[in-house]
Amino acid sequence: MTTPTLSRRLVAEGLGTLLLVATVVGSGIMADRLSADTAVSLLGNTLPTGAILVVLITILGPVSGAHFNPAVTLVFWIRRDLASREAFAYVAAQIAGGLAGTVLAHAMFELPLVQASQTVRSGAGQWLAEVVATFGLLAAILGGLKHARQAVPWLVGLYITAAYWFTASTSFANPAVAIARAASDTFAGIRPLDVPAFVLCQAGGAVLALAVMSWLLGDALRDPEVA
Repeated sequence: MTTPTLSRRLVAEGLGTLLLVATVVGSGIMADRLSADTAVSLLGNTLPTGAILVVLITILGPVSGAHFNPAVTLVFWIRRDLASREAFAYVAAQIAGGLAGTVLAHAMFELPLVQASQTVRSGAGQWLAEVVATFGLLAAILGGLKHARQAVPWLVGLYITAAYWFTASTSFANPAVAIARAASDTFAGIRPLDVPAFVLCQAGGAVLALAVMSWLLGDALRDPEVA
């Protein structure tokens, strides 16, 4: 199978991250408008996010690998499945796509397009939760690639659906999504001041998952296509 050109892969990464963030932010706005119950709103935010991940990874995975996440790209760069130039381009496309997704969600709900979130997400519990959330996400991807490639979209979607509820941070597990959500003062937002710590914890969780899963599953983890 011919590898798609870098330009096509970057468009896929940007578009996928855009639609992912538009779903996260948009469903959060909709859920918050429809219910005064925070638990119900969180459920209304969770289910669309898990569902869109299954769709996006299935349709865009064959093009770019469907990272949509700098933490995933970091792991596959460390594994030398991506060259440095490609990895940096992927991350740039993901961040740009994520920010565009936030703007799109705001436009659909007739909100100011550019905002700064006031939602505080900080503290040891939140930081640990992001390490755990990202560790689990990468473990699901790496394990799925070895044992059940066709199931990876579902593994990721189901894992994120679960992690929304068992992590104190509601499982961002994605630096591009964290940056994009900082630009939305809505249900899904995160204060910009809190983003750097989240990103560091996400990177740490991703690298830890790579180390653990490489040992646990052996050397047969390397693969140029990651869902």
